[in-house]
Parts: sequence; C-alpha cells; structure tokens
Amino acid sequence: MEHFEIIGGKKLAGSIDVRGSKNATTPILAATILTKKECILDNLPLIEDVFRMIEILESMGTKIKWLGERKISIKNEKIDPAKMDVEKIKKLRSSILLLGSLSARFDNFKLYHPGGCVIGKRPLGTHFEAMRKMGIEISQNEKFYSVNSKKRKATKVVLRELSVTATENAMMLAAGMSGKTIIKISACEPHVEDLGRFLISIGAKIDGLGTHTLKITGSKNLRGAKHEIIPDANEAATFLIMAVATSSPIIINNTREDHLDLVLEKLREFGADFKCAKNSIQVIPAKKLRAVSKIDPRTYPGIPSDVQAPFGVLASQATGDTLIFDTIFEGRFNYINELARMGARAKVLDQHQAVISGPTKLKGKKITSFDLRAGASLIIAGLLASGKTIINDIYQVDRGYEKIEERLKKLGAQIRRVKN
Repeated sequence: MEHFEIIGGKKLAGSIDVRGSKNATTPILAATILTKKECILDNLPLIEDVFRMIEILESMGTKIKWLGERKISIKNEKIDPAKMDVEKIKKLRSSILLLGSLSARFDNFKLYHPGGCVIGKRPLGTHFEAMRKMGIEISQNEKFYSVNSKKRKATKVVLRELSVTATENAMMLAAGMSGKTIIKISACEPHVEDLGRFLISIGAKIDGLGTHTLKITGSKNLRGAKHEIIPDANEAATFLIMAVATSSPIIINNTREDHLDLVLEKLREFGADFKCAKNSIQVIPAKKLRAVSKIDPRTYPGIPSDVQAPFGVLASQATGDTLIFDTIFEGRFNYINELARMGARAKVLDQHQAVISGPTKLKGKKITSFDLRAGASLIIAGLLASGKTIINDIYQVDRGYEKIEERLKKLGAQIRRVKN
C-alpha cells in the first residue's frame, strides 16, 4: 500500500498533458475480441484499469505487443474465455464490457461478477435486458454469470435508461453479428462515440453516433484496424477545476473544448475564464470565486458525475452556498466527510444531495480515497490546504490518473508517493 503526502497552499504554474481516455480505452480493448485480425491502438493511458483489462485479455490467449510507450498491437486469433483470470475480473468494473464482445463471438461462456469503485449499487439490469432482447440468455449465481449466445439476433433494442456501459455492450454485440440492430435511448458520451468510431474502422456500419439512436449493421467477419484513443475529458475537467480552485493559470494540453462545454460554462459561473486553442485550454483564474446555486450532474452532454467531487472541493473555496444534486449514483459523497475533516463547511443532506458553504481555509489531515474520483478531488483539497495532507488508498487514483504526482510536481506542487 502507498499514500500521497502533500504540502499545500501554493499556486501552480506551467502546462500539463491530458492522457488517453480511460473510459474509451477499456471498451475498445474489449471490442478487439470481435475480430481475429490485428488491431493497433495508440494513446493508451498507462493506468491500472487499462493494465488489468490487458491482463484479462492475455489470460484468455490474446497476443499483445507494445509498439511504443502508449501503443500496442493486439490480436485475438485464438482465445478461450474459460481461461479468464478470475481475480482480475473481480477487481475491475470495466470487465462487464466483455459481455457484449464475447456474446458476439462465443456461443457459451462464464463471466465472473465485476469489481470497481464503490459509488453505488450500479445494477446490471439494463445490460441484461438489452442482451435478452438480442437473443442472449443469462443466468447467474453468487459468483458468475452463465451466458448462452446461440440465439443472438439483430433487432430493435430500447434501453431502460441512458447507461453508458449497457450502450457499449449492445453496440459491440450488434457490430459482431450479421443484420441491422437499432439501439434507442443510447448514451452519447465522447467515449461511446470513440468506441463507435473503432467499430466502424473494423467494418461495422453505424449511423447516429453522438445521438440517442444508433443504427448498427454488423458482420461476423470484421477486419483489423488502427485507432487512436481520444483525450480523457474527465481528467481534463479535473485539471481545469484544480487550476481554478488554486488560482493557477495552468495550460491543459491534449484536450478537446467540445467535450467540456458545460464544465467550462459552470467554471465561468464560479468566476473563471479560459483561452481555448485547438488542442489546449489555458485557465484565467477568478479574481474572486463565487458560489453557484447548484451542481447537477447528468448524462452527456450534462456535467459528468465523475467530476462532481472536484466541483465540490472548488465550492469550498467560493463565497456562498452550493447545492450538489447527484441523482446518477447514491455513493458519490464519500469524499464530503473527508473534506469536512479538513475544515470545509460541507454536509451530506441525503444520498443524492449535499451542500457546501464557502470560502473556508482547509487544513491538512490524514484522509482516505474511497474511490477514483474522490481520490483526485482530495488531491485538489490537499493542494489547497495548509500543512501536510496524507491521502491513503491511492490505488484508487492510480486506476484512472497516470502518475499524477509526477505530473503535478512539474507544475510546482509539493506531492510525493510514499510506501507504507
């Protein structure tokens, strides 16, 4: 186990690069199962979730070669889902994304229950109902799901909710079998679009990317392809919020303004401004941070739930009360109590609402990262706080942010990784 030690209270300066999207990489890795041909993937983030997905694929027989620091060759010519590494499946929430691609390629297989962040119940009913409509039979016990895909079929599917991963599983299954499938109430996040672009590159035909209705004509004989992963919008948003909270004129490189429209608008409400170029955004700090009436995460193009916690830390530095209203997950407020221990006037009203009043001066404490996004948010809190902050359970941060302490040091942050 390792922890971060942070000495806060300093403004930051310089530029920081955004890595490839975690939420695009894991489904695209899963989607390579749809073809026996070689695929080349570039701009992979070097993070724990990606390493675990690669290891799961390799345990099935996938051949992977590293062609560069962030570039791999991947070939799924001879794979056997019965050989999947059970322990790694149980640690990775994204392993559920294997459901769609394996259902397209194999008639029968078992998939162990996935792991991941504890941020709410996140039931899989939407996934299973979509699969059922496409002819997939799924039964389960306390350890694994048994999947029978012999009767898979192209059809019309109406998802029960705007679920990103259910959309992605349905897309992969549709791409890997003959016929035309229509998916309605589909998610349209940038990383869902990126998966769609990859599926098109290997031979699927898709109309409606970026909308809530997808029309997919698949094939049993998909080809290989080259694909570059998009920048991580959640990581970019984290760095933007960090810069605004610490009043630091940081430049965030390798990012896309059009993936961050509402995040930028909300930060302008707080008082910040930005200079946006083709692939970078420079933060112009607010002279005075003012509270916004509400942070209300929604499915894309709304503010992502993944950046709700960083906004909560920012709200502690703004004058006035900010209501945070997160209906997507009921476990996203684990960071609030840690923030309160650091001196913030923050209170959880119920499992979907919290209120934060500011500004408050935070003080360094020994705190815990309960999930991926909470961990990144508490790093921001540590950078704001006076004295030393110690953040435990930083494996959660490593799941989604590549060597974050090394990148923050280049901005002038006093942060180091310490082995317990």
